[in-house]
Amino acid sequence: MNDQSGSKSITPLAEAYRGMFDIGAAVNARTLATSGDLLKTHYNSLTAENDMKFERLHPEPGVYTFETADSIARFASENGMRMRGHTLVWHNQAPEWVFQNEAGQAIGQEELLKRMEEHINAVAGRYRGQVYCWDVVNEVIEDKAEEWLRRSKWLDIAGEGFIAKAFAYAHAADPDAQLFYNDYNECDPVKRDKIVRLLRSLKEQDVPLHGMGMQGHWSLYGPSMDDIRQAIESYAALDLRLHVTELDLSVFAHDDRRTDLTEPTAEMLELQAERYEAVFALFREYRDAIDSVTFWGAADDYTWLHDFPVRGRRNWPLVFDAAHRPKASFYRITEF
Repeated sequence: MNDQSGSKSITPLAEAYRGMFDIGAAVNARTLATSGDLLKTHYNSLTAENDMKFERLHPEPGVYTFETADSIARFASENGMRMRGHTLVWHNQAPEWVFQNEAGQAIGQEELLKRMEEHINAVAGRYRGQVYCWDVVNEVIEDKAEEWLRRSKWLDIAGEGFIAKAFAYAHAADPDAQLFYNDYNECDPVKRDKIVRLLRSLKEQDVPLHGMGMQGHWSLYGPSMDDIRQAIESYAALDLRLHVTELDLSVFAHDDRRTDLTEPTAEMLELQAERYEAVFALFREYRDAIDSVTFWGAADDYTWLHDFPVRGRRNWPLVFDAAHRPKASFYRITEF
C-alpha cells in the first residue's frame, strides 16, 4: 500500500512482523470510530484500553455494562484480530463498592475474594473463546526499593494470597486462556528483581501463570537497552511467554515539564526513530520468547500521554502521527 502522501510504498506493521509476533493497539470506542481503517491495515491484535476494567464493566453490585467491551471484541473478531483482555484485578479503576458493605464499612477477606471470583467468572466467562489471554493481575509490585507489594485495598483486606486466587479464578472461568501478570517500570533492575521474585513464587505454588506482560511505557531517554535486554532474559528464564503490552515512547524526559510545544521537534522525531529501531531490533532478537507487541494507542491523535504527567501538554509517542501518517519511526521498524 501507499502512505497517505502517496510518496512511498509501505509494508503494514502486522505484515512486517508476521511469523515473529503479533502487533497490537490499545483501543476504545473513539479509536474504533476514528481509526478503524488504520487498525484494519496495520494491527492484528487489540486490547481494550479501559473498557474491560472493573469500574467500566461492573460499576455497581449486580450491574454489568458490557456494551463497549462487546463492540471492541466484535470489531476484533470481524477483522481477524486477536483480542487481549485487560485487566481483571487492579488497585486502580476498581469501584469503592467492591471493598465495602452497604453501610460503607470495609468487608472481610472471605467476602472480598467471593466478589473477586464472581467478577472474574462473569468477565472471563463472557469472553471465553474471544479473548485469548488476560492480564489477570496488574501492578502489584511497589516501586519503592525498600517495599515489596503495593499497598492496596486488595492487599489490606485479602492479603498477599489474593494474587494467586485471581489466577486460579481466571483459569477456572476460561481454562484455555493464557494468563499474564502485567506491570510497568519492569526494566528497572530493583523492581525487575521483585517482579521475578513474585513470578517465581507463583510458579512454585503451581499457580496457572503463563506469561509476563512488560508494559513498555518508555521514553527517548530510558530505560537503557541493556536494562530492557536483561529484563527480557530474566522473565523468559522463568519459562514464561512475554508480551510487550503497552508500548509507547514519550518524547519527553521524566523531568521535562515543558508545555509550550504544539508539535514534536525534528530532533525528537529522529531520536524517537532511532529508539524505536533499537527497541524492535531487540524484540526481533528475542522473537522466540516474545509473542505479542502492543502499542498503547493507534496513532498520535489519541494517547493517554496527552496531559499526563504534565497537564496541558501533548505528546507524540507512537509510530503514526496525528493524521495517521507513518512517521520516521514506522519506517525504521518495518524496513529491516
